[in-house]
Amino acid sequence: MDSKLLLLIGPRSSAFRGALLVPHGCRCSITNGSRSYATHNSLGSAPISSRKQITVTNDDGRVDWRELSVKEKAARTTQQTFNLGVILTGLVMTGGCAYFLYKEVFSTDSKTVQFNRAVDRIRSDSRVREALGSGHKIRAFGDPTWNRWARARPIASKNYRDSSDTEHFTMHFNVEGSSRRGIVDLHTFKRHGQSNWKYKYLFVDVKGQPRIYLENIDVSPDKPNSSFNFLGMQWRK
Repeated sequence: MDSKLLLLIGPRSSAFRGALLVPHGCRCSITNGSRSYATHNSLGSAPISSRKQITVTNDDGRVDWRELSVKEKAARTTQQTFNLGVILTGLVMTGGCAYFLYKEVFSTDSKTVQFNRAVDRIRSDSRVREALGSGHKIRAFGDPTWNRWARARPIASKNYRDSSDTEHFTMHFNVEGSSRRGIVDLHTFKRHGQSNWKYKYLFVDVKGQPRIYLENIDVSPDKPNSSFNFLGMQWRK
């Protein structure tokens, strides 16, 4: 069988490195050492990360800050600043609502407290019950509005201070018993430096009957020990 001699010389050698007899028809490949070495280094290096780029909308905080690029750090800073602003806005709104609720409902200076105290006085007065009807059925409500479907009727009231820095509060509303209706007017005041409201007057007008005064500081002077404080108001015996 005939054979041929194939002379294989290394590519980087300037001199004859060696010869190899290869039978005719056989194939042979030789990989130089440098290329094999490069392949080994490539396989041994750390794999490239495949995570998504961090943006303002998809950042969940799981990626460590040190692993972020400059652009990703800017996106996270923007997101956290926005979240902080939302939290602070929520706290301010919550505090404002709490203050408004206290001022309008629970404070002794609120219109609601003044209204409820006056209604309690009216329901407990025997003269008013006789004029309007049964005491437990007496209801109080504001003035009617142009919208007849509106269930809530506003209570007319006013706050002001006079020249002596005395605070005044006036209110006007309606009452209705089992037999008649009436109109209530009240005026309370609080002098500078005092914490309790005092009645100037509180009366009920029922059509066809004389005015019923529950409080009238101008008509009925009190004895020094004939009044007492309760729930921020001064009551008369």
